[in-house]
Amino acid sequence: MQDLLVKVKEFKKIIDHSQKIVFFGGAGVSVPSGIPDFRSADGVYSKATNTIYSAEEMVSRTMYFRDTEFFNDFYFKHLVYPNALPNPCHTYLARLEEEGKLKAVVTQNIDGLHQAAGSKVVYELHGSVHRNYCIKCRTFHDLKATLEAPRGKCKTCGGYLKPDVVLFEEGLDHNTIMSSVEAISKADTLIIGGTSLVVQPAASLVNYFKGKNIVVINKTDISVPTYLNPNVLFIKADIGKTFQLLNEL
Repeated sequence: MQDLLVKVKEFKKIIDHSQKIVFFGGAGVSVPSGIPDFRSADGVYSKATNTIYSAEEMVSRTMYFRDTEFFNDFYFKHLVYPNALPNPCHTYLARLEEEGKLKAVVTQNIDGLHQAAGSKVVYELHGSVHRNYCIKCRTFHDLKATLEAPRGKCKTCGGYLKPDVVLFEEGLDHNTIMSSVEAISKADTLIIGGTSLVVQPAASLVNYFKGKNIVVINKTDISVPTYLNPNVLFIKADIGKTFQLLNEL
């Protein structure tokens, strides 16, 4: 705990001396909010689906159009958490943005918790469960309407709703990628949190960083390209606890 406190104090000094911070986050950011880290040892992607399909096949574009009901059963059970609330990481970042220090959040998450905490500039690389469109009449539905009976069906025409999330076999949105690259390339400090940096192409975006400091917060060791910057502060700890300490400081 003492070692964590020392590192968090160093983290705080970096924040105090930064003017253009960008946060790059993964699934671990939302774990303190009760949303599983899907790629961990006991996460969704590592567990059996009780079918002949892998978890990746279950949330693929092919599965959505082949058997939408089958897709929806898995999707709503494992990827949608309507009652999750922002944790100290989300709220601290929102406050940094309000103070003008944080310029953008680049997230691999689809839960919308950064926006719920108050963040305005959020680039959602993999989309959001909060946006859903009817594949028949293109009517927009928010998450609340999507979850209302009949779940996953359009309340206008009865067609199936497709979540605005990047399924396997689909590409990332070009504008979101370019906005993320621009933000990261202009940052003086890059905070990488709750991600193993293995999910591509999202993880490769950190290669565009040209600033002074990188802070990595993750429960397990991850490899950050050394050519990016020699000033890397690694905090091997729970991200919720780390930002809670920042709040207390």
